[in-house]
Amino acid sequence: MKKLKFSILSLIAIASIYSCTTDFEDINTDPNRLESISPASLLNPILFGLTNHNSFSAWHHRTAHFMQGIVPFPSNDALGYHRYYVTDAIGQTMWDNHYRWLKNIDEMEKTSIAFEDTNYQAIALTLKAWSFANLTDVFGDIPFEEALKGDEGIVKPKFQRQEVIYKKVLEYLEQANALYDNTKPLIYAPDLLFGGKPKNSETVNAWQKLTNSLHLRMLLRLSDVMPSESISKINTILNDPTTYPIFTSSADDAILINSGISPNITPWPRIQDYAADKKLSTFFVDQLLEWNDPRLPFWATKAKDKDGKEIGYKGIPSGYSSNEGAINYTPSAPSNNTAVAPMKNIIMTYAEVEFIKAELAFKGLITGDAETSYKNGVKAAMAIWAINIPSDYFTNEKVAFNNTLERIMLQKYFALYFTDNQQWLEFRRTDFPKLPLEPNLYNDGKMPVRYPFPQDVKRQNHENYMEAVGIMGADDVNTRVWWDIK
Repeated sequence: MKKLKFSILSLIAIASIYSCTTDFEDINTDPNRLESISPASLLNPILFGLTNHNSFSAWHHRTAHFMQGIVPFPSNDALGYHRYYVTDAIGQTMWDNHYRWLKNIDEMEKTSIAFEDTNYQAIALTLKAWSFANLTDVFGDIPFEEALKGDEGIVKPKFQRQEVIYKKVLEYLEQANALYDNTKPLIYAPDLLFGGKPKNSETVNAWQKLTNSLHLRMLLRLSDVMPSESISKINTILNDPTTYPIFTSSADDAILINSGISPNITPWPRIQDYAADKKLSTFFVDQLLEWNDPRLPFWATKAKDKDGKEIGYKGIPSGYSSNEGAINYTPSAPSNNTAVAPMKNIIMTYAEVEFIKAELAFKGLITGDAETSYKNGVKAAMAIWAINIPSDYFTNEKVAFNNTLERIMLQKYFALYFTDNQQWLEFRRTDFPKLPLEPNLYNDGKMPVRYPFPQDVKRQNHENYMEAVGIMGADDVNTRVWWDIK
């Protein structure tokens, strides 16, 4: 095994590594430092790199704009994602970031097999499934089986169909669940996601719950394109919690906390950059006002009139006319609360699981009460931000369960706040929530449904790119991915 010079947290500071191919000197015998590459020495950099990217780039700079959370303002640019103006540059950072860390995940899986450590192997399979699903959900067909084999001389990997990738991703999660062994501790350094659990067995159980909860997410995404298989497996998971434990409370939430202590810092080196030239949309603010929702003061600043006097919470229309002179107030902005340390990087939460159950119960696809799961989801969504739900919250007729998918998905939209691309993916699957549209949008006012492939891919892997496009259809924002069949 190659020697490591740095502790596990120090590895995070060099998060640009693609694989463990560099020799480091062993400088001391500090028991808190790792002397050889282990599965754990790869895990924390992977977690840090992926979650920080997803909070900073996937959500803050893309999904939040598509989904009328954040609106650029003031801005002289008449383009922008909030106006559905998309170039093939939109997915470059996501492509680069995920494939970079997938290489490390692959190394982690191989190392865990070499160490005969099934728990770390299961974690690696879970992260691999999550990462590939993130990529294929936004691009469609992508390099898969050949994607991580540059060291074997495959520098122009073939693309594979999304249905092939998704079925393999589901196999990863099934395999991972079978590999977990709660009788065996995680013997290396604590991980950044669940390492704070008091007992190693609890950490293993936390990872297994994430594996199966992600499995539910991905099966739901396929529930229109392969309904019998996905719903059958969902029922198997939900009806056998001993074999398939899932999130059952907010204590199970998979949220990586940026402590703010170097190197575990937030993606915003200067916190003032978090809300610089960004405001909140009218849709976002007005919905929370209508609900008298306690999350609004936590998520938003108050608007100000032209004299600087606070005028309450007031957003700006997403996709507004480029003539900013018509807006004679300073709209509410995203509050720094969500970005300052300790900052939350959300992978998946109990709230999402409850909204999955609410939808499936509403559709009659599982046993259970849709209203109960809906209310549990709303309460858990507030708990993410340490906010207690008011005792009279559900007495508001605009909040009370009304036995519609639209009501479930509207609350789920807010539950997925700060969760990578999930708001956008769920909108593409269900067409909810109903977003108000300004008249001057690009793309004929239609929500983009995928990212075009990055320019680097088109140039460096042109032949395989052209073959993939020939199968998928046009490489543009209106070509639906496999599971998007509505």
